[in-house]
Amino acid sequence: MSDTTEKCDFKAGDSIAGKYSIEKDLGEGTFGRVFKVKDQQSGHMYALKLFKFWEMSPKERKTMFARFEMEFETGQIESRYLVKSIEHGLVMGNPFLVMEFCPNGDLRQFAGGRKNADLVKIGREVLYGLKDLHDSGKIHRDLKPENVLLKSNDTAALTDFGLTGDRRKKITETDLFGKPALFAGTAVYMAPEQIKPKNRDVTVLPTMDIFAFGVMMYYLITDKFPFGELNDQDDLVKYLRNAREDRWNREILIRKHPYGKIFYRVISGCLKPDFRDRLQTTDSVLSLLPRDNDYPHGDSNDRHRGDVVNGVLLRVMQGEEHGAVYKLKELLRGKSGVITVGRKDVSADNIFPITENLTSYISRKHCTLEMDADHQWFIRDGQWDRNAADGWKNSLNGTFVNSTEVSFDGMPIRPGDIITIGDVKLRVEGY
Repeated sequence: MSDTTEKCDFKAGDSIAGKYSIEKDLGEGTFGRVFKVKDQQSGHMYALKLFKFWEMSPKERKTMFARFEMEFETGQIESRYLVKSIEHGLVMGNPFLVMEFCPNGDLRQFAGGRKNADLVKIGREVLYGLKDLHDSGKIHRDLKPENVLLKSNDTAALTDFGLTGDRRKKITETDLFGKPALFAGTAVYMAPEQIKPKNRDVTVLPTMDIFAFGVMMYYLITDKFPFGELNDQDDLVKYLRNAREDRWNREILIRKHPYGKIFYRVISGCLKPDFRDRLQTTDSVLSLLPRDNDYPHGDSNDRHRGDVVNGVLLRVMQGEEHGAVYKLKELLRGKSGVITVGRKDVSADNIFPITENLTSYISRKHCTLEMDADHQWFIRDGQWDRNAADGWKNSLNGTFVNSTEVSFDGMPIRPGDIITIGDVKLRVEGY
């Protein structure tokens, strides 16, 4: 990241990084601008997102650069349902990201302009994209029609992964059509625990994306939002209260034939205000929709499992040590078979310390990994603490395997599982 930046006022015909010529300005947001560009060597068309560092303070740049890197890494996940990252770089001190160009616009434009749009097909493709994200330890956190693009063959693909690694992102102050307004348009898709987090709700789980999926599909079917009208700030306050209290217009959904009836069970399961009652995985949502044969079901999980020959490792899929690998046997001290896990802190002597500088969701004594006599690994929430009343201290925000909360009693972990510790995702793999 560069310490100095200059304002970039690019227009059609200009060249970026001596490689990409600007064809068209596609739009501007709070943090950046997006252009349609042509690779001057290959002639291929791409989308280029330029981050406006010249408008940010040094502190904001540091946070935004971490998001920029996370967005690029997420776009590297192999999936036909995610917009692919091509490359990234700096121009005049400002980061830019080159991505696959999707010529058919976003889902709001697509569905609004085609009354016969196949919403079952679109819904399944959005879920496939979420599944590939979740299986790679990522949560989108900003799912909405504007963040679903349509490729040349009309396949839906998720984009805008800048929130996958930063829960504190400022909600862009725009209305539902991208114009300045009194309330935050993104908020209408957010789960209650994402809007107003309580103690244990700060852990980021796939159920946040599942709630947003329910809101999005309701909107695409009915042209309305589930929890009420939205005209001003007062409406938004009432809307969010209705979301917390599970009050939404079921009747209008059922009347919309045929998609309302098809999606009723799906949306009902997605919009539960308590994340524990919600549909927990994309597979559980997909099971309620008509089947198709266009997706290699199970492949995204299976390719990460691997046979356990030598042992088990944890790979950081989301977090400040993205890509780091920890082999559990190598972490063991002596023959105890126990690994303590928690926030990297001088006051906590964890065998597996997790770096956490941008957020503060991981406890100093967060969880414990144990290997039994049969070499099966288990995970428990919390750690032994002689100062605790009963000798055991639980974490503040919980430990989750996939979407299931772990208790003191613990649960086994196996290759393919995703462990969530605060804002960090660890994938279990065999080697």
